[in-house]
Amino acid sequence: MALSNADVQKQIKHMMAFVEQEANEKAEGIDAKAEEEFNIEKGWLVQTQRLKIMEYYEKKEKQIEQHKKIQMSNLMNQARLKVLRAAMEKVILMYKIATKKDVDVQIDQESCLLEDIAGAVDIYNGDRKIKVSNTLESWLDLIVQQMMPEVRGACSGQMLDGAQWCDLSSLQPPLLRFK
Repeated sequence: MALSNADVQKQIKHMMAFVEQEANEKAEGIDAKAEEEFNIEKGWLVQTQRLKIMEYYEKKEKQIEQHKKIQMSNLMNQARLKVLRAAMEKVILMYKIATKKDVDVQIDQESCLLEDIAGAVDIYNGDRKIKVSNTLESWLDLIVQQMMPEVRGACSGQMLDGAQWCDLSSLQPPLLRFK
């Protein structure tokens, strides 16, 4: 049974339509997969850029907070200096009235207390030969010197296992009197 030329043409058209339909379906599948991969890549890029932007603004926020803290500290220091200058002027005036002598007070901005000193003040005369130290460390040194005889008394003659032992629990620190 031989097929006629029209039947062959019909079958060829049918096969071409089938191949074209399969090709269109494959192309749509490839387009859908490409679109999905594009959206995934785009989402990843957007997320990474969003994180970078958030990190950038967090860093900026921290810098602004640090800058505010520095400004606040500077303002507080300026206020403290104003209070100290006013108190110093008052003390100088009282000294002048009491002694009827002139006094020259200068604050050395370049020479500061050492970092291991816990604040207060060191006062020197003009040629820096006389020093009055009013720091926590100087007060502790003074207490140690005042209590040394009591410590020696508590330690005298108490030997145990070849070492001298002291019972310092009974010692009381001297009363500090501030004027």
